[in-house]
Amino acid sequence: MRSAAAVSALALATLVLAPSAAHASPDAPGASAAGAARAALPASPGGGSTPKADPTPSTPPPSPSPSPTESPDDLVMGTIVDTVAYGRHSRQRMDVWHQADDLRRPGVFLIHGGWWSSGDKKYMTEVSRSYAELGYTVFNINYRLSGDAAWPAQRIDVLDAIATARRHSALWSFDPNNYVVVGFSAGGHLATAVGTYKNGLPGLKGVVGISPVVSPLTAYIDGDKTLDANKRKLRAAAIRLAGGCEPAGRCARIWQSMEVPEHASRGDAPVLSVHSANEFVPPSHSVQLRDRLRQVGVKVTVLTEPGVNHSSPLYRMPGVAEKVQEWIAGRLL
Repeated sequence: MRSAAAVSALALATLVLAPSAAHASPDAPGASAAGAARAALPASPGGGSTPKADPTPSTPPPSPSPSPTESPDDLVMGTIVDTVAYGRHSRQRMDVWHQADDLRRPGVFLIHGGWWSSGDKKYMTEVSRSYAELGYTVFNINYRLSGDAAWPAQRIDVLDAIATARRHSALWSFDPNNYVVVGFSAGGHLATAVGTYKNGLPGLKGVVGISPVVSPLTAYIDGDKTLDANKRKLRAAAIRLAGGCEPAGRCARIWQSMEVPEHASRGDAPVLSVHSANEFVPPSHSVQLRDRLRQVGVKVTVLTEPGVNHSSPLYRMPGVAEKVQEWIAGRLL
């Protein structure tokens, strides 16, 4: 149980959290203290032109509505799911799957895909549940889409979500120095971009990309004069992410910022990347990152599965989720 003094101090802060409609029993050990503490989270701004790994709290946003994605059938026994605001924008929300006790569990951050322009954390509910079942504290993140803000807003949002989780780790039985980030497709781009941010993030033990768009520039080139509709769509999506600019001229700097391999450094976390051999985001994306990170002594594993499945359908192929879970378990303490 958290001390009464700690709960009282937290209760002085402005309410920015809303618990989901589905909860563990209020009689569960530590539930009342955790409930009081959850009412106390200050939020970070989640904006600005310069990415920050640990943003400074400011005026909190309004409390979000309970997430519609959870039902009693979705929940692991004893798990609480809170929808948390980590910034002012309506997209700056994350669902936190956690236990009402004082243990410090490893964390898994999940980032959905959707061409950077669509998608939602609700599509990651089943994946969130699977990692909660394995005993992790799970953070299922929404972020501003390319129609809301251009790059690097999406990377800023993921960094802000992680910083918020680490800063208030005690609220969610989370070990802030022991977590991984898992992203799907465009979310894989964000996961690997966070993994190569500066010289590594504190506490980040590994990054997983499922069909990650590691190189938007490669997607831009591959989508030119091709009959593959998905490659053409990805090219257009990358241009939209860059604020409507193509790589040449005044936008070269933005495109360089979006290129994950360009930011490889010695302090980066190890990476596991999974692609289908013939999908429209080919393994060559992750091979570029593997080659750059190997030069600085960071291990990257690129797994290639047969077929054309991309993102979630690839993750659902027999054995793929199990391989990812095994790799994560090997990274987390």
